[in-house]
Amino acid sequence: QVQLVESGGGLVPAGGSLRLSCAASGLTFSTYDMGWFRQSPGKEREFVARISWSGISTWYTDSVKGRFTISRENSKKTVYLQMNSLKPEDTAVYSCAASPAVTTAPYQYDYWGQGTQVTVSS
Repeated sequence: QVQLVESGGGLVPAGGSLRLSCAASGLTFSTYDMGWFRQSPGKEREFVARISWSGISTWYTDSVKGRFTISRENSKKTVYLQMNSLKPEDTAVYSCAASPAVTTAPYQYDYWGQGTQVTVSS
């Protein structure tokens, strides 16, 4: 049974930082690309960042470039999202997901975590 469990969310003031973690089990983690997505009330799920299975390649949506960093430790089956200079518009539920494909499309991700709430106060 595949499980992805996020942690690290919380309430921070604008300009603050958070580090999200996503621990995986039940899958060959090192063969999957990993992504972070977010969804806020009334909005569609949005791609945030992804990292290749090797950790060599990363992609970001324009709104987080220069502020967020995705990384992974295959030995720990964990992917991270370091979020700096947070803005109120970053407020959302953040979820990690696993995909065998090179993609930013949510429907091509096979496995999803439950999500962790990030709230940025102004």
